[in-house]
Amino acid sequence: MTETLEERREAARKRVEDRRGFLPHLVSYLFINGTLLFVWANTGPSGFFWPAIVMFSWGIGLVMHAWTAFVRKPITEADIDRELARERPADNGPVPR
Repeated sequence: MTETLEERREAARKRVEDRRGFLPHLVSYLFINGTLLFVWANTGPSGFFWPAIVMFSWGIGLVMHAWTAFVRKPITEADIDRELARERPADNGPVPR
């Protein structure tokens, strides 16, 4: 069960889209949260630091986007074979392809 060239190209295209989509996501995060900090600072910063709620919540999504775009490895045939071998009882022989 080998991947076709078209399947490999589609997977590569998805990885490129994830990487290219990260920069606009980061810029949006910085601009919006910078604006929220400005509003908080100019409306009496002695109270509760409410921008932290947005920064933290959105930051989780930003970190997950970065993980997907730059760290996570694509699933390979070897990964699938290892998983199948782990599930298969020892006496059934090799996994058919």
